[in-house]
Amino acid sequence: MLARARSAAVVGVDALSVEIEINASGSGEQTSVAIVGLPDAAVRESRERVRSALGASGYVHPFGHTTINLAPADVRKEGAAFDLPIAVGMIAASSKIDPDRLDDNLIIGELALDGSVRAIRGALPIALHARQCGLKSLIVPADNASEAGIVSDIEVIGVKSLAEAVEFINGRIPIQPTFVDVKSYYTAHRKPAQDLVDIKGQDVVKRALEVAAAGGHNILMIGPPGTGKTLIAKRLPSILPLMALEEALETTKVHSIAGNLESHTPLIVERPFRAPHHTISDAGLLGGQSNPRPGEVSLAHNGVLFLDEFPEFRRSVLEVLRQPLENGDVTISRAAGSMTFPADFQLVAAMNPCPCGHYGSFQRQCRCTPPQIQRYRSKISGPLLDRIDIHIEVAPLSDKQLMAAPSGEGSATIRSRVVAARDLQIQRFGNGRVTCNAGMQPRDIQTHCKLSAGCQNLLKLAINDLNLSARAYDRILRVARTIADLEDVGPLAEHHIAEAIQYRTMDRQLW
Repeated sequence: MLARARSAAVVGVDALSVEIEINASGSGEQTSVAIVGLPDAAVRESRERVRSALGASGYVHPFGHTTINLAPADVRKEGAAFDLPIAVGMIAASSKIDPDRLDDNLIIGELALDGSVRAIRGALPIALHARQCGLKSLIVPADNASEAGIVSDIEVIGVKSLAEAVEFINGRIPIQPTFVDVKSYYTAHRKPAQDLVDIKGQDVVKRALEVAAAGGHNILMIGPPGTGKTLIAKRLPSILPLMALEEALETTKVHSIAGNLESHTPLIVERPFRAPHHTISDAGLLGGQSNPRPGEVSLAHNGVLFLDEFPEFRRSVLEVLRQPLENGDVTISRAAGSMTFPADFQLVAAMNPCPCGHYGSFQRQCRCTPPQIQRYRSKISGPLLDRIDIHIEVAPLSDKQLMAAPSGEGSATIRSRVVAARDLQIQRFGNGRVTCNAGMQPRDIQTHCKLSAGCQNLLKLAINDLNLSARAYDRILRVARTIADLEDVGPLAEHHIAEAIQYRTMDRQLW
């Protein structure tokens, strides 16, 4: 008998419908199963998991030869999420389920040998796809029900076992659909972030961080060990605008595909902060494997990517940052195909000023030679450095500053100014692709960064003294525009340009 079950596969950050066709011939001397349709090893191994789960759940495996086709046949299928729909289809092929009852249900889930259902990756994009297809219900593992339940207009049915799924499809037991009130969850589950008021001193660095947050600029902090670079970086999310609901859904979808969501966290409501170690590989940062999955740059989407010990990352790893920094996404090409993942993050990097870390410190003497310092800093290529708008020095604190109580503004106060500046930028750029000053294109710069004679003279001096590239020139204008937005003024003034030039530390000569 021929039976069909609906399922889905995750391709990139979206889902694709997969129709599972089961043809149980009922003839032949031995019971055998063949799975076709470009299955990977995990899908082929489902034969044994399904066989054991059927027996443990009280169902009989179809006799004779059974052919299972995963359509469309030209798309590679991976993972164990097809176990449950394959098992349900086999039961339907044995006339234990009315095939018509499968038409309005999309089914996903991994089976254990005892027939219980385990969680899978990508439940959220699959739920969004099921709603788009107009299906009545989505049957998922119980551990994925809250994640899929944030999608409205579709019944999300969480099941714990194969037997429970079959009984529900046959209409013998009711299962209450899982529904998550997204707006209430979004508001109630925000956690208090680490506050900038906890940082002692470093007023200049805090100001640079505020400018970076207001304009969406990437920032590089240079300073000796122990000056607070990591502490400051961790507090950047606390002054960024709160994530909009659409941003939260986008971010959650990426983490769902990567398998990072826990059953009690159906929606990510805080901006992600990712801090990979400097030993990370190209594939770990960008995304990879034979069937590409999101890397750290995508897991930081709508949040912050922090790279500590910046020059210690391999040169090839750092160079892969250039595409996501420029385009806000990353394209990975493998034998299985080409996939594009979102990667619109804010880069925060930190580094020592020299190999020993004490160049410019008044506490310890630096013993590095100028060539050693030059080689150390040259590990960061010019094109990558040009894509970082703000370079700021983080100086050691004096004993008086260390012993004093923390002072300065809290993150909430700074965030209010950042949000006001971002609102100005949204009004300025309308509903286009550019949403903040860091993303301005040359035409936008010409339109919104008009220069007076005094501003032009300042820039001429900076270009000649610092030997700025064309990209660095544009970065200065973008940062100056943000500084003016924080003051809520239209035309750029000389002090806006002067402050922006001061944020190009790495362009200056060391000796």
